[in-house]
Amino acid sequence: MKEFETIKKNNTSTKITETITGCEAVVKCLLAEGVDVLYGYPGGAIMPVYDELYKYQDKIHHVLTRHEQGATHAAQGYARISGKTGVAIATSGPGATNLITGIADAQIDSTPLVCITGQVGSHLLGSDAFQETDIVGISTPVTKWNHQITSASEIPEVFAKAFYIARSGRPGPVLIDITKDAQFETFEFSYDKCKGVRSYNPVPNTDISKIEEAATLINSAKKPMIVWGQGVILGKAEEQLKAVIEKANIPAAWTILGASAIPTSHPLNIGMVGMHGNYAPNVLTNQCDVLIAIGMRFDDRVTGNLDTYAKQAKVIHFEIDPAEIDKNVKTDVAVLGDAKASLEALLLLLDKKNHDSWHQQFKDLYAIEYEKIIKNDLNPTKNGLTMGEVLNEINKHTKGDAAIVSDVGQHQMIACRYAKFNQTKSNITSGGLGTMGFALPAAIGAKMAAPERDVIVIAGDGGYQMNIQELGTIFQTKVPVKIVILNNDFLGMVRQWQQLFFDKRYASTEMVNPDFVAIAKGYFIDAKKVTQREQLNAAVKEMMDCQGPFVLEVCVEKEDNVFPMIPTGASVSDIRLE
Repeated sequence: MKEFETIKKNNTSTKITETITGCEAVVKCLLAEGVDVLYGYPGGAIMPVYDELYKYQDKIHHVLTRHEQGATHAAQGYARISGKTGVAIATSGPGATNLITGIADAQIDSTPLVCITGQVGSHLLGSDAFQETDIVGISTPVTKWNHQITSASEIPEVFAKAFYIARSGRPGPVLIDITKDAQFETFEFSYDKCKGVRSYNPVPNTDISKIEEAATLINSAKKPMIVWGQGVILGKAEEQLKAVIEKANIPAAWTILGASAIPTSHPLNIGMVGMHGNYAPNVLTNQCDVLIAIGMRFDDRVTGNLDTYAKQAKVIHFEIDPAEIDKNVKTDVAVLGDAKASLEALLLLLDKKNHDSWHQQFKDLYAIEYEKIIKNDLNPTKNGLTMGEVLNEINKHTKGDAAIVSDVGQHQMIACRYAKFNQTKSNITSGGLGTMGFALPAAIGAKMAAPERDVIVIAGDGGYQMNIQELGTIFQTKVPVKIVILNNDFLGMVRQWQQLFFDKRYASTEMVNPDFVAIAKGYFIDAKKVTQREQLNAAVKEMMDCQGPFVLEVCVEKEDNVFPMIPTGASVSDIRLE
């Protein structure tokens, strides 16, 4: 029986506490934070929490993934499409270490996660006990914060702090490690949500004078250009960005994690920057006179050679994380703070502009890219299927309303280049870490968070097999994700580099693949294989019409390359079209 007592907190209020175990406290903390689904894999050191979760099945849905890495990626997909904090749970030792790749991915891509791991009893810490690893030490470089709990009384405060840190400011992953004895221990439980942490300032105060400086530069610019990143989406600043670019008539490009913040069809959306981005925004980065970066971190895949990146431009950087200012690119005006509030303030100070001749330069370069690359990708004349035409066919059926969850490789770049997006939070992919195997489990979480949306995996034959076991999770949960495998029998992106820079020495990149359709059917998932162009339309329609999950394998050209391409170490203006 639980014991209840009233504790006087002050003269005007009371706090109700209850005597419960640490493992029940974990579940109650999750409920208090609004968690209704979590992803994980049980084991000895976390078994008390799982036993408690069993009693709360009507309130929290636990999804049994087939691997702990799958749990973190599923939690990432859930977080990325919902804007909420994803939760993953695992046992000690290998269970905990298997979370690390997903945690590192979430850290680089600013995804809010709370990961919970079991740990051996506190009296065994440091003794090399069975399935003991120092997960706090291991995870320190790839978490926003972590903490090991050895006493049940710590649980409420640590969980409240973890959720606050994970979701506030620039989001990121947090890890909580709980010893087994702390899970069994009883204590007087009460819960208060965290509203702040001493010495942690998640949203820097915005200096209005910096916004005024930025507006002055933008208003005087002849060739302004915006590059936005995921910070716009995380900051819920999509409408503010749209208003800014429309008022000042500024061409705006995006990083891969920023894709979908503004609809693909918007006339001022000039496409993707970066290694396989669009020709015009890459080349004209080195011709603009004012470069406005919003919620992006000047990643090396975006900038190419820093010694030649936008040296002619005045650089304005809107950013929530002070660590990103001047880290890679020297800024002339740094605007720290919340993107939404900063852009709202900027909007009031901007002049209406035309910039017609500047826009024409983008149109002229797009025409070159279309003739040399896009036309052949989307409407090829050769016999073999291209990855681009598969994406084009998917666009026809989704009308740009689906969420695209892409894996890592050539297909990822093709998906980012050609998928149509009408609404935000529609492009879910592993950006900074480039984690092969991300897409399949991430799509599970995304579909659970947004059941009303079509969620489509775009994977290559290599990355798909890295977490192919999550087909078992799809079978068990009946999550109706659509899975498209673009099969070229190669590790395509590595093969492309080998072709271009290693004299076609295809070292360990050719894949001998299994029967993907048979494997899907082994999990009782509908599947089809397409080898000819005339089969594609009907197969995509069948996939989209299917009420359950579906695997569509499309055999594409083995040695097709993704262009444009900026070779490593080259300038963005040295982008290759072939």
